[in-house]
Amino acid sequence: MAIRIGASACLLGDEVRYDAGHKRDAFLTQVLGPLVEWVKVCPEVEAGLGTPRESMRLVDEGGRLRLLTVKTGVEHTDAMTAYSARRVVALDGDDLCGYVLKKDSPSCGMTRVKVYGGKGPAAKTGVGVFARALMDRFPHLPVEEEGRLTDPRLRDNFIERVFAYRRLRDLFESRWTVGDLVRFHTAHKLVLLAHSTQAYTRLGRIVAGAKGVDRTALRARYTDGFMGALCEMATPKRHTNVLQHMVGYFKTTLDTDSRTELLAAIDDYRLGLVPLIVPITLLRHHVRVHDVSYLAGQVYLAPHPKELMLRNHV
Repeated sequence: MAIRIGASACLLGDEVRYDAGHKRDAFLTQVLGPLVEWVKVCPEVEAGLGTPRESMRLVDEGGRLRLLTVKTGVEHTDAMTAYSARRVVALDGDDLCGYVLKKDSPSCGMTRVKVYGGKGPAAKTGVGVFARALMDRFPHLPVEEEGRLTDPRLRDNFIERVFAYRRLRDLFESRWTVGDLVRFHTAHKLVLLAHSTQAYTRLGRIVAGAKGVDRTALRARYTDGFMGALCEMATPKRHTNVLQHMVGYFKTTLDTDSRTELLAAIDDYRLGLVPLIVPITLLRHHVRVHDVSYLAGQVYLAPHPKELMLRNHV
């Protein structure tokens, strides 16, 4: 099934901003775009504000957050809130696996949106009106801002979560059994270990005790734990631990020179001398040559399309 990702329309080149311009993002349109299907949304235009329009900002008045135009102070709080509530319900039918929001926007900003009020400088404590409704409606949906996606590790993490969410939904939207869940969990063990050893242990217990558990409750618990684990960043230290763990599967098959080369590549990655793709590529080679079936089934070795080249930069 196609990967569908929601996005602020201006990031895909639509001229829908308050100044009738756009904020086309090269990574989204040129790199990720050919591999996904976009669902474009511009809350301000869809709410009927038109283009061009007066810019807006979030204003805190006595603890109530209001959405006001900058110069004339016209209020759009209730209209944007009502629109957002309707729009996120409609997005339920779009089978989204992720969402990319426009940073700093009073409607779409995911985090650190400026909030005005009082005599001091604006506080970067806000969340856009539409963004808040989106994240409340879809608590497990991978969501990011285009500004944060310029960080290679955040970009890798977001895309990994998008494709993992698709696989998880494919599992639970089928006529799944506990055996199917066990196989899914087994394939993602090293992915989970790279993100959180605690979550890895918790999810293992959930799966081990799955028989006899209400299926709806089981699905909810596993989804919450799985997607929550992937939100924790996979650090170089955790990746190194996983890579060294994988070397253990070649105790009796690798010759001395090959083992030395592999361990050296892992250490070079640990020291920041080479990107993650270097030891991963070597491991893939040895998995194929020596037919290590358990590792061959691990999503960790290919969590997202190679065309994105994400692990060339982390």
